[in-house]
Amino acid sequence: MNTLQTFLVGGAVRDYLLGFESKDRDWVVVGATPEDMLCQGFKQVGKDFPVFLHPESGDEYALARTERKSGAGYTGFETYHAADVTLEEDLQRRDLTINAMAMTPEGEIIDPYNGQRDLDRKILRHVSPAFSEDPLRVLRLARFYARFKAQGFRVADETKLLCTKIRDEGELKHLTAERVWQETHRALHEANAGGYFELLRELGCLSILFPELDALFGVPQPERYHPEIDTGIHSLMSLVQAKALSPDPEVWYATLLHDLGKGLTEKSEWPKHYGHEKTGLKPVKSMNRRLKVPRHFAELALLVCEYHTHVHKAQELKPATILKVLKQCDAFRRSKRFQQFLICCEADARGRKDLEEDSYPQRSYFLEYFEAAKQVDIQFFIRQGLKGAELGQAIDSARVAAIADNKKQQGF
Repeated sequence: MNTLQTFLVGGAVRDYLLGFESKDRDWVVVGATPEDMLCQGFKQVGKDFPVFLHPESGDEYALARTERKSGAGYTGFETYHAADVTLEEDLQRRDLTINAMAMTPEGEIIDPYNGQRDLDRKILRHVSPAFSEDPLRVLRLARFYARFKAQGFRVADETKLLCTKIRDEGELKHLTAERVWQETHRALHEANAGGYFELLRELGCLSILFPELDALFGVPQPERYHPEIDTGIHSLMSLVQAKALSPDPEVWYATLLHDLGKGLTEKSEWPKHYGHEKTGLKPVKSMNRRLKVPRHFAELALLVCEYHTHVHKAQELKPATILKVLKQCDAFRRSKRFQQFLICCEADARGRKDLEEDSYPQRSYFLEYFEAAKQVDIQFFIRQGLKGAELGQAIDSARVAAIADNKKQQGF
């Protein structure tokens, strides 16, 4: 055990050099065996390679290892971990130079692949040609681009070439739905989440991983309502607004998908998109199913796709139509989801060039309609002995009347 050495690695070192606070602290252990770690009180976790939890801090400590490509996809690797694996060999298997640095307990930076130089130059660059052996790294690269885009980071040209190699060799198709969703979900949390999809599109990978989104770019909308014109650009602008309006990733995801139907509009009908709300349900379902999106994400995305334009027309809708939307959203039982739905609609309205700061009173109007409908005393009808369909019809009629009264009070 005298030869055992520990080094802080990865994101924690990168963030330290950038002056950012890092939540995760990962350590690499050089010169040790699993038995050595267990003798020191570490608890082993993970099946693919030995990772250990520190008995006091709970930090992860992994034995230094190397990897060798042995099959297709991101799982097709053989790992070698033993006491003779060096720190430099372990760092070489990492994705980007800025993530391939280590720090000793005394604070000395070990940087065999010039990560500090690339941090200074604001470049995202692969560590070695082995980058192209793991298709998941394309998504990780896009996610880091989304994180650091605002700081002026760019992707090295040679790294882009490796990504196109991964694409052309069909490796992206071996990614599992779970891993694609995991990286995408994490990317949505990044400061410039839209950068994730922008880079994937630039690399020619968006059409493979997210064809429903890719189909939106180049599709025009009426300039009168959408000064940005391009539907793909509008979708990413709406995502920016969703993140500004809500900390909820379900809202972000649903907003991003709200106009997928416009990608299916016949060119002869451009720039109009009649019925895109209904036609959009098929690609939303397809994307949800393919990525195995969690149920709450999927449900909200479908609601927003089908009914977002109803909220835009809040003043014009008939009371019965308003009640239909409330019921479709299950607003009376799931008021939180209804709130999410309205935020998505506002993000859509604000996600337009030069209209980002415009007011969106429709959200307040619909909330008032909802509050008015909630005031209906259901017990009154139950005391009258109404049941089943008859009870439901009576409640609906009373709610429609309450909404109508509210519309009059608002001057509509």
